[in-house]
Amino acid sequence: MTAVPSSVRISAPGKINVSLQVGPRRPDGYHAVASVYLAVSLREEVLAAAGAHPGITVSVTGGGPLGIAVDGIPLGPDNLVARAAAALAEHAGIQDPAVHLAITKRVPVAGGMGGGSADAAAALMACNLFWDTGLDQTELSGLAAGLGADVPFALAGGAAVGLGVGDELTAVAADKALHWVLVASGAGLSTPAVYGRLDALRAEAETVGAPTASEPQAADPRVLEAVRSGNAAALAGVITNDLQPAALSLVPELETVLNRGRELGALAGLVSGSGPTLAFLAGDAGAAAKLQAALRAEGHNALAVHGPVAGAGMTADKT
Repeated sequence: MTAVPSSVRISAPGKINVSLQVGPRRPDGYHAVASVYLAVSLREEVLAAAGAHPGITVSVTGGGPLGIAVDGIPLGPDNLVARAAAALAEHAGIQDPAVHLAITKRVPVAGGMGGGSADAAAALMACNLFWDTGLDQTELSGLAAGLGADVPFALAGGAAVGLGVGDELTAVAADKALHWVLVASGAGLSTPAVYGRLDALRAEAETVGAPTASEPQAADPRVLEAVRSGNAAALAGVITNDLQPAALSLVPELETVLNRGRELGALAGLVSGSGPTLAFLAGDAGAAAKLQAALRAEGHNALAVHGPVAGAGMTADKT
């Protein structure tokens, strides 16, 4: 009989949207996207263990290489990690589930890198092992999809195309590292607010004759080829983010930092997802280290990362 672990520690990656095409707002309020996701080496961590109180409880600590602040993160049942554990317990038929989930945050909060989704993916895998429920990857992915569009990707990792609302994933075979430098912002951006601003900007543009946005059907093949081959120079010319104008209009100072990163040697830079975290593409690991140092010297909260990396997985032995 398999021994039930007393604790399980799982990490899951943040992500960069190397390419993000966004369609018009649908009647259900969502937007269809065609995105190329890249899991990067900045990872969240969730420890599942017995709690001091009954039920599903959550705690969070921040810090890490970017000094992430965690003030204001809800720790009740609405926390995505608590919801992930509750969804798994319901699916597995666990009565009165009990676990404490300790989150270590390293990915910027409300930063456009899917940190909350990474937490949820890590919690699913941690609770699956802690409770010995025996769900396979397909079952966990199904639960992940019900928690949010980015959660299945955080579970899978690597590189992938996301269609639909981002949850229809197709893996991209990519085994050569791409190197980036992240710059975290002191501001946070609400994803719904950024999408709402995009809709407003598009409506304004249409009044002066700009074409109406169309629903994306596929990812840019040039982006896919560059990601597959790890060709940073080729990727630099084709990365794009339809949400970037909206994010920049809400946090205008980001544009100054984007321009400065390019001046300091980045091959390209973009807002990551809905922002406000910025991602600068570097030619190789050495160039990323130099860019990180140059940005830090000017007072920016910068960190070199690489991807693709693996999805949610164990970071230490079960105890």
